[in-house]
Formats: sequence, C-alpha cells, structure tokens
Amino acid sequence: MSLADIVQRGWEAIGAGDFDSLVTDYVEEMTFIMPGQADVLEGRQAFRSALNDLGGILPPGFEITGLRQIEGENEVVSIVEWKSDKVAGSQLSVLFRFEGGKIFEERWFVDTLQWKSAF
Repeated sequence: MSLADIVQRGWEAIGAGDFDSLVTDYVEEMTFIMPGQADVLEGRQAFRSALNDLGGILPPGFEITGLRQIEGENEVVSIVEWKSDKVAGSQLSVLFRFEGGKIFEERWFVDTLQWKSAF
C-alpha cells in the first residue's frame, strides 16, 4: 500500500467517523500541528481524544468538496478543497510525514484569517 493510499484511507475513516481505525496509522509519539491553535497535540492518545470534538475544531458546515494526494519520499501532501457555512469555497493543505509506514507528523496549512472568519 502506498503512503498516499494510507492517507486516503485516513480521510475515509474521518468521513465515516471511524477514529479508532484512523489512529492505527500513526506512531504513538506523533505530533499534530494546526496553525492558529495555541496547542500542539503530542501523542496518539491526545490526537484520538481531540477527534471526539471534531465538530468544534472545524468551522460550522465544514465540507470537503475535493481531495487529492501528492506523494513524495516519506511524505504525502493532501490538497483539500472545502466549504463551510461562511466560506463558499477554499483550499488547504495537510502534510503527513511518515516513518516506517506510519504517520509521525500531521501539519495543516490554512489561510488563518479566512479559517478564523469561518467560525
């Protein structure tokens, strides 16, 4: 299975609300970073716990309208097209860094001003 396939499987797990399956593709000592948030999540358990409040993390009405993966050496970038109640359409990217076939870092790149205005 390619790294891009692993990332795609993760997006599908999020869509299905299957967070327990999602986190199996992450190392225990993983890091999650999202611009505009004060806290960086350290560790798979903290990441899994945060997923329980996914509705509070994403803007109201958040919907992925397009998704594609770009795979490099030990990394995948997802280009995410999205919309929400207050944003008619935009894009963001997410970098997934891998070690031994597992994700050790997930880093979101968003227009922080637009993202904050979406809430």
